[in-house]
Amino acid sequence: MSNPLADMEKPDVIFCIGTNMTECHPVAATRLKRALARGAKMIVADPRQIGLSDLADIYLPIRVGSDVALLLAMAHVIERDNLTDPDFMAARTVGGEQFLQHVRQFPPEWAERITGVPAKDIEAAALLYGNAERGAIYYTLGVTEHICGVENVQSICNLALMTGNVGREGTGINPMRGQNNVQGAGDSGALPNNYPGFQPVTDPQFQNKFRQLWGTTVDIEKGMTKVTALGRAGDQIRAMLIDGENTLITDADRHHCEQALKSLDHLVVIDIFLTDTAQLADVVFPATAWGETDGACTNTERRVQRLRAAVPPSGEAKPDWWIVCELAKRLGFDGFDFDSPNQIFNELCDVSATYHGLDWDRIEHGAYQWPVPEKGHPGTPRLHEKEFPNGRGVFKIIEYRDPAETVSAEFPLWLTTGRRLQSYHSRTQTGRSRGIDFLLPEEVLEVHPEDLERWGLRDGGWCRVTSPRGSVEIKVKATRRSPRGTVFASFSFSNVPVNVLTGSGYDPITETAEVKVSVVRIEPCDSSSITV
Repeated sequence: MSNPLADMEKPDVIFCIGTNMTECHPVAATRLKRALARGAKMIVADPRQIGLSDLADIYLPIRVGSDVALLLAMAHVIERDNLTDPDFMAARTVGGEQFLQHVRQFPPEWAERITGVPAKDIEAAALLYGNAERGAIYYTLGVTEHICGVENVQSICNLALMTGNVGREGTGINPMRGQNNVQGAGDSGALPNNYPGFQPVTDPQFQNKFRQLWGTTVDIEKGMTKVTALGRAGDQIRAMLIDGENTLITDADRHHCEQALKSLDHLVVIDIFLTDTAQLADVVFPATAWGETDGACTNTERRVQRLRAAVPPSGEAKPDWWIVCELAKRLGFDGFDFDSPNQIFNELCDVSATYHGLDWDRIEHGAYQWPVPEKGHPGTPRLHEKEFPNGRGVFKIIEYRDPAETVSAEFPLWLTTGRRLQSYHSRTQTGRSRGIDFLLPEEVLEVHPEDLERWGLRDGGWCRVTSPRGSVEIKVKATRRSPRGTVFASFSFSNVPVNVLTGSGYDPITETAEVKVSVVRIEPCDSSSITV
């Protein structure tokens, strides 16, 4: 996230794309509401009529998977009407001339045929953002969970670069993280292509650095993603450790995932509850919950914060770091003789340039946002104010392409998935709360009222949803939040495993599953035959 959360109250124009923020990030969304109360304008692009769209000045109900087409057309209008920032582009970017030439071939009328959004609305959104003194873009998994997720993000970056909406107060390119320490996990090296601090594993300079630090040989090639690991399970991958993730519920293509986990010789799970995934494990290590754990967390705005145990661990539960260290020592690895989380964090600060000016004592009050390159540095609330890390911002030439699957006579409907306000992710934690169960007792398939008669459904009845990967039975809810031809469900309920339906394709760079776009058919079914 390039700008701090406080900047959410300061834009003139807010562009939210692929983010259901009022449900997935409700606290942060209050800052946008304050900005609107002060007179800011907001553009919302989302296939569903979400809560944010009710507040928007311009709502763009794009067809699922058509984000690139929308963003190309907006760039076309901005270029056409001379709303670019030529001084910023000349001083701080490369590839601008080729990019501006490229977008001239994508007018709003072209995008209307793909996105379903009227050309005049696309044009109005582009003019509003292009004329903004401070334009900020916010996005979440609705942008990244596509086969073109990287291209979606690059298209967002193109818009910000061409208008100079980077490196200033109330502007920026701002992804909202889906979990509280997603940013911190990446910072610490929980990625297959980077050492801690986003230092590439393929760079000989960093290979030598970590070889000397750890006193051992290091792999000189990128590791594999979870998608690749599951694909090789039972063959090249014979054992697996899953820490704090209910993979069986949250990963796309559940049948494939379950088969992969069952094909392993040995599965180990670290978790605070006996989740669906943990029930498949040969060994389960009980971890400490958040209120039982000391440690550090880096949140969506890059703020480094202390976590403090409020109560002692229950039963035999141990911190995740302790479990991992003990496993490593028993496997014969050196360098895991840590006695406390502060020792681990201080090593991260030693090896990572973004954390180098921090240590355990300095994060006591959560005052710093990385990068903090040296002792005494105040931190960096806002990225790219004077320069980009690699010198100049790079424009990317992007072409539109269809999702991995498109609707057909056999599968005539789009399915998109997401989260709900009342539950958290896979309900591993919130599913054990009676109060939340009262607010959200079951999963439903959201269907536009005009589609009910077409498919022989009734509000409150049951239907069978089938994709090329499998079928699930689910209760129907009529709502105009879903557009005609598109249905929606979350993946929060294990008794309605919606992830059976997803998994049509993966981004070739990140291997992120396209869980936001699947093709399905629906038909009524008899509720008496359904077990829930």
